[in-house]
Amino acid sequence: MAKGSKSSDSLRALTKSALAFRDEREWKQFHNFKDLAVTLSLEAAEVLEHAQWKTAAELEKYLRTHREQVGDELADVLHVLLLLAEHCGIDLAEAFEQKMKQNRLKYPVEKARGSAKKYHEL
Repeated sequence: MAKGSKSSDSLRALTKSALAFRDEREWKQFHNFKDLAVTLSLEAAEVLEHAQWKTAAELEKYLRTHREQVGDELADVLHVLLLLAEHCGIDLAEAFEQKMKQNRLKYPVEKARGSAKKYHEL
């Protein structure tokens, strides 16, 4: 993704908002790699809680009626992810594009289409 692309600009704007929120509260002192990584995992687990103990059919119905709550949890994950990336000096848009290039090589369409196998099993 080229610098200045719409996605990259959007991520920069979201990061700026997350940093402003953090800095207004003087929380940067608590934001080290370990604690941000732990928090990311905990927030992701809160997303997973919405699926716990539900069948596929129950989950489909639940997601239609709990979209806002799931969205809140996903936003929490994104918030912490933006803080962690900034802490590490990682451009998420660039890192994502690099990872997608790797994934395209690992999972070529002609081998991976319709398959849930890992790349080494294709």
